[in-house]
Amino acid sequence: MNPELINRLAPFRAEALRRGIPLQDVERWIATARPSGTLVTGGDGPVVGRFGGPLLLPADVPAPWSPLLATLDCAALPEETTGLALPADGRLLLFGFPEMTYFGGSAGDVVYVPEGTPVEERGPKYESVHDDETRAIHEQFPQEELRLAPDVCLPSHFLAPSPETGGGTVTLPGHPHAWELAEAWEETYGDIVVDGPLHIGGYASHECTETDPVTDAAADAEQSRRIRAEQSPGSADTAGLPAAAEWVLLAQWDIDLDGREGSTLHWVIPRQDLAERRFDRAHVSFFWNP
Repeated sequence: MNPELINRLAPFRAEALRRGIPLQDVERWIATARPSGTLVTGGDGPVVGRFGGPLLLPADVPAPWSPLLATLDCAALPEETTGLALPADGRLLLFGFPEMTYFGGSAGDVVYVPEGTPVEERGPKYESVHDDETRAIHEQFPQEELRLAPDVCLPSHFLAPSPETGGGTVTLPGHPHAWELAEAWEETYGDIVVDGPLHIGGYASHECTETDPVTDAAADAEQSRRIRAEQSPGSADTAGLPAAAEWVLLAQWDIDLDGREGSTLHWVIPRQDLAERRFDRAHVSFFWNP
C-alpha cells in the first residue's frame, strides 16, 4: 500500500498505544489496513462518476427493481486506490434502496456495461418505490458528480463466526485485543479518513459493527439462494455460493436522507465473480438502527 496512506494511521497508532495495547498487536492490526476510494461530491479530485443521472442500459438488460444510485467510470477507479480488480473500462451501475428485505433478499443490484456497448435510456421502473413513504425517500437520492479521494481503512469489526458447530462468534483470530483496537479506530478514524458518502473497496462498516458486514451479507445471499432453490428445484440457484471469506466489499453508501438517518447499504460480491466480470450474484444488504 502507498506509504503515505499508512502514515495517515499515526493518530490510530498513538491512541491504541495510549490504551495500553501491546505494540506488536497494534502493528499487526495496522498490517490489515486496506486502500479504499472515497467518492465525494466536492473538492478537486478527478470526476469518476455521478450520483443519479439517466438510466442507460443495453437493450437486452432488464431494468433492476430498485433505483439507480450511481454510475461509475471503471477506468477512473484504479486498483491501487480501491484495492479492487475492477474492469479496466466501461461503467458500473449501482442500484439500491434503503429498505429492509426478507429471507436474505438483496436490496439492490449491480450492472456492468462494457465500454462501447450500445445503450438506451430507460424510464423509471422501480418496484421498490411503491408508496408515498418510499417515494419521499427516493426523491432525496443525490444527483451530483462524484470525485475520487484515495483513502485508507482498518476493520471496524472485532468478532468472527466461530469455527465450532452451532454458530456463535469469537474474537477475530490472531488479534486478542481486537475489541480495544476497533474502539481505538472508532475514536480516531474521523481524523484519518475522508468524509464522503460513497466508498469503493476497503472494509465495510455501519453504526453497530461487531461482525464484518461483508460476512453477514454473504450469509444473507446464501440464505436467499437456498430459498430460491427450494422454490424452483433444478434452477441455477441450486449451485452454492462461495464461502463468506471469498466475498469483498464493492461499495458502501453511508445514507443521510430524512427518514433513513444513519442507515447503510453495502454492495458485496464474490472475489472470483469480480475477476470474471460477473455481477449477477452481487448482493446488497441494508443496515439501519432507527
